[in-house]
Amino acid sequence: MPLEAFNASQPLTFGVELELQLVSLSDFDLTAAAPDLLHLLKRKPFPGNVTPEITESMIEINSSVHSSYGPLLAELREIRDTLVAAGDILNIGIAGGGTHPFQHWSEQKITPKPRYEYLSQLYGYLAKQFTVFGQHVHIGCANGDDALYLLHALNRYLPHFIALSASSPFVQGHDSGFDSARLNSVFAFPMSGRAPFVLTWQEFTDVYFAKMERTKIIKSMKDFYWDLRPKPEYGTIELRVCDTPLTVERAAALAAYLQALCRHLLTRVDELPVEDDYLVYNYNRFQACRFGLEGSITHPKTYANVPMREDILATLEKMMPHAEALGSSEALQHLADAAREGSDAARLRRHFEREGSVEGMVNGAIQQFRGERRMRLVR
Repeated sequence: MPLEAFNASQPLTFGVELELQLVSLSDFDLTAAAPDLLHLLKRKPFPGNVTPEITESMIEINSSVHSSYGPLLAELREIRDTLVAAGDILNIGIAGGGTHPFQHWSEQKITPKPRYEYLSQLYGYLAKQFTVFGQHVHIGCANGDDALYLLHALNRYLPHFIALSASSPFVQGHDSGFDSARLNSVFAFPMSGRAPFVLTWQEFTDVYFAKMERTKIIKSMKDFYWDLRPKPEYGTIELRVCDTPLTVERAAALAAYLQALCRHLLTRVDELPVEDDYLVYNYNRFQACRFGLEGSITHPKTYANVPMREDILATLEKMMPHAEALGSSEALQHLADAAREGSDAARLRRHFEREGSVEGMVNGAIQQFRGERRMRLVR
């Protein structure tokens, strides 16, 4: 069936989705606690929304739609406090981080929902290996053409979000050498990577999507695992490259950075995106995954190669007037501090060095997620 129309939404409104780890406090391994946690959370109103994910050792939380950073941060903190209090009752820890450092994919349980069971049958062991944890950010768009313009104009900045959110250095008990090893699991899926270079919604729906549907490879937009994808039912574009940060404060700041970038790009003062911009895309993405803030980035227009940290700090400074107009200058300052001091991946490695074990590193991530706010009881 044809792809649905693009439902216009208020431009630059935004929302956040976070996939979170459910951890046993006895051995700090992942635990299939999602059914019990979701059952407990039904007993009282939950800020935002919480849903199961592909395996039972993870959940996804969704914020409401917001227009500014402050209310988003406040809601994410309220969601966090509610989750942590429920976890305390069940004796489970809740943590961010893009990967659990020592879980074994073969021990994971697929959530009994038709779509997840279908994905398990289609992708085999890759479905259980997809027990990785990411942050998605939605940005509202006035129409489908704006959505596709932003999707391609943002390609130059996607490595920033990978490097700033990177929190998955360990896999299967060992340091992978990557700051974001999580994205290697995403890349294994055949419909991952970047969207096709199409700039009008009519061409996207009537030509590209129609052809893909005829191949019977895809049935809906959910079948695309692109780094950035349009979500016509929401009227948004969805950024999908971020690891789940260790704190909701970092998650809110990343969303605010994306909002500021989109506000800037919609002024159309920069050179328009062209397909050749993607010549450097895969390597820039690799640099961000492998080396994080210590990597480099090649500019898609000039081919100038600059340090990732330097490029991020320069862009954050350039976006500050937009952040001030949007009320999110504090968020961009948070990210500038992170760029200078080091990512969550570096923080996790420091936990490992200090504690001497991957279990100690997981405990550090749990404590980091809890924050310093008073936990609210779930009654």
